Amino acid sequence: MTDRLLNHRAEGPASAPPLLLGPSLGTSYALWDKVAPELSLTHRVIRWDLPGHGGSAADLIGPGATVGDLADLVLALADSLGVERFAYAGVSLGGAVGLHLAVHHPERVTSLAVICSSAHFNGSRPWEERAERVRREGMEWLLESANSRWFAGGFSVPELLRDHAEAAAEAYAACCDALASFDLRDRLAGILAPTLLIAGREDPATPPPHLREIADAVPRATLVELPGASHLAPAQCPEAVLTAVRTHLDGGAGRGMEVRREVLGDTHVDRAQARQTPFTARFQDFISRYAWGEIWTDPTLSRRERSLITLTALVAHGHYDELAMHVRAARRNGLTPEEIGAVLLQTAVYCGVPAANSAFATAQRVLAEEAED
Repeated sequence: MTDRLLNHRAEGPASAPPLLLGPSLGTSYALWDKVAPELSLTHRVIRWDLPGHGGSAADLIGPGATVGDLADLVLALADSLGVERFAYAGVSLGGAVGLHLAVHHPERVTSLAVICSSAHFNGSRPWEERAERVRREGMEWLLESANSRWFAGGFSVPELLRDHAEAAAEAYAACCDALASFDLRDRLAGILAPTLLIAGREDPATPPPHLREIADAVPRATLVELPGASHLAPAQCPEAVLTAVRTHLDGGAGRGMEVRREVLGDTHVDRAQARQTPFTARFQDFISRYAWGEIWTDPTLSRRERSLITLTALVAHGHYDELAMHVRAARRNGLTPEEIGAVLLQTAVYCGVPAANSAFATAQRVLAEEAED
């Protein structure tokens, strides 16, 4: 019966690889509104509501519920849709469900993204107290602190606040019970699925050390920290979350982001991600997937050789802002100031003296700044 399944929304081609998206406590699948449509271009996206949230029946779980109970509901939903194996991404409690699935049902999970979540949620007592008060007083008292718990810098999403207010108290309390008993720290090393961790640097509920703890324990996990993001990162920083998740799902592009950070530095990449807008997000994703995930990862040329070529090409086209960035990258790739100067001198012959003159000025400024550091 459909009313015994989690409420859900499916988007994207039925033949595409399935991707399940899990929500945070107190929200509905609307949490993914700014991310799911883009992901559905390449995946069959299935986002679901927690019991008593959005359109899911409240009595799907009861007092003493566990994250395992929620994971069983997710598997029942997947089974009903004919989905055997799937990629999974989840926020907070939704992320905990993903960790449980990856530990206890590894044959079902092809890849995992855990966003603003944890392998434990600061002990049982705060959640037991919250559950008890919600059962006694209802949901209204929680609304006063929702924005500060969920978002940074005065940001707000009225639709999610409405979802919070309309959540069924008994089901919300049961979800708190699940968080109270959840602790997978001793099982993390057994997770085999490719795993991405996304932390919001302004998140008071599951701050970056919680995600770092998972990243350190899960073999070959990748950790991304988002400047300016709080607990509901897909709502507050959708472009950055989209880029990270899409890169992770693309597989080789995950290596592209890693190489991009190694060559250009974390500061530059973090700044580029923080400046993303819906207009530029797909271009940033293209850069990570194609330029860094395919070209810079090709072993035919060394990084030193690629820096030599890149410097020359940027001088030839007069891209001096990019040249400054790649002078820094060339130093990271092992080129000496003398070698960089020799490259620019050769551009005077083949690209023209005026172009080389501007290039020398740019490079001299960057190298001087490096010397001061």
